[in-house]
Amino acid sequence: MIQFADLLTITLTLFAVIDILGNIPLMISIKQKTGHINALKVTWISTFIMLVFLFIGEEILNLIGIDLKSFSLAGAVVIFLIAIEMILNIELFRPAKQAKKVSDVVPIAFPLIAGAGTLTTLLSLKSIEVYSYLEIFLGIIINVFFIYIVLKMLIPIEKLLGPVGIEILRRVFGILLLAIAIKLSGL
Repeated sequence: MIQFADLLTITLTLFAVIDILGNIPLMISIKQKTGHINALKVTWISTFIMLVFLFIGEEILNLIGIDLKSFSLAGAVVIFLIAIEMILNIELFRPAKQAKKVSDVVPIAFPLIAGAGTLTTLLSLKSIEVYSYLEIFLGIIINVFFIYIVLKMLIPIEKLLGPVGIEILRRVFGILLLAIAIKLSGL
């Protein structure tokens, strides 16, 4: 049975980790370089990655000899560093030099949407026995739906929020990510 409070927690946790609103400036830059972003393609690929990792991610980790606690702690460190970047407006992670024709799928679907933080969060949510697969699945679907809308509406959203609004969102989601990183680390 679906618990609304659990579904809300899962959905908001994924929303904060994916940080689609905080990544609007980066996605606009990618759109300018590539000419367009195929919102449907990006959405389907990121959904596929998240669902595969939800259902068999732990088995993949076991296959290569990594336990869930180690993966969660590693993900918590990555999320912590991303949160520090967002809060302090500094750059710790420098993107690799991209070719002139950058694929819209590679930097957006993976690792931006379905990156290490998202995958770690999915495994961590799965390991908390309070949440059902159905609740986590629905949390993913709700986020993917929102991601699709944001990708389709990038330019109007940018104009609506403005530079100050986008910076405020980055800071707010940075604090949320910081709290999530601490929760994932088990402290």
